Amino acid sequence: MKIFYSPQCLEYAQPGHPESPARVEATAHFLREKGFDFAAPHPCRDEDILLAHSQELLESVKKESFFDFDTPVFSGIAEIAKLSAGSAIDAAMHCLNHGEKAFSLMRPPGHHAARNRLGGFCYFNSIAIACLKARKESAGIGKVAIVDFDCHHGNGTEDIVLGKKEFYYLSLHQSPLFPGTGLKSRDNCRNVLLSTGTGPDRFLSVLADEIKAVEKFNPDLLAVSAGFDSYKMDPIAGLSLEQETFGGIGRMLAGLNKPTFAVLEGGYSRNLPECVYQFLTGLEG
Repeated sequence: MKIFYSPQCLEYAQPGHPESPARVEATAHFLREKGFDFAAPHPCRDEDILLAHSQELLESVKKESFFDFDTPVFSGIAEIAKLSAGSAIDAAMHCLNHGEKAFSLMRPPGHHAARNRLGGFCYFNSIAIACLKARKESAGIGKVAIVDFDCHHGNGTEDIVLGKKEFYYLSLHQSPLFPGTGLKSRDNCRNVLLSTGTGPDRFLSVLADEIKAVEKFNPDLLAVSAGFDSYKMDPIAGLSLEQETFGGIGRMLAGLNKPTFAVLEGGYSRNLPECVYQFLTGLEG
């Protein structure tokens, strides 16, 4: 397992904001102690971002001319967001070129960033950018499945891939909850709603059923939006997964036997490092 990480992603913060640098810094430290192999990511290019986003969104982030209550303007945020998206690209290309699973341990997250709209702590949609880049640059990558187990619906990812037959998007998310989307499945996007308090047995049972459709789709690349805010102690959501549940999620995804990379999305509890470790250990098979 290769982990792509740069401490540059720690260089922005807002007091009291749950998407803090401490959550990623602590996770990186924990995984280093566990012996994982780290590599420094490269920033993506503007043309990579434009695979998923409009020119208008790109320019608004570069010029720091946007406003979103949950997604503040920080000096230099465009370069950090480009590094986060570039890290996702590096993870995707590593799993394809080296036959080894990879994980992008970066911030900001991305799955709420739509084609022409940011939000939900997300500026650029890293996983969508990486998947579109992989299809463009890698021979033999026709179909891509994105599995999103973040507690919140990845409205941005759905917006970008909806109707693209070469993609299958699966999201398991709590409802009702921000952003209030993903209330039904549409076209190539499968949305599974989970009630507040859903625990490990129910979650893993639902995921096992839904993975059958991913297997039938038979993707050439498996991308995972790995959100850990479904953990029972997370401060901004209401599912009840245990740390060990994430190991079960990882093992199920590993069972698909596809080139696989994952990207950190949410997860705001003090136990995020342990949750990520369980997931990566399971994903390694």
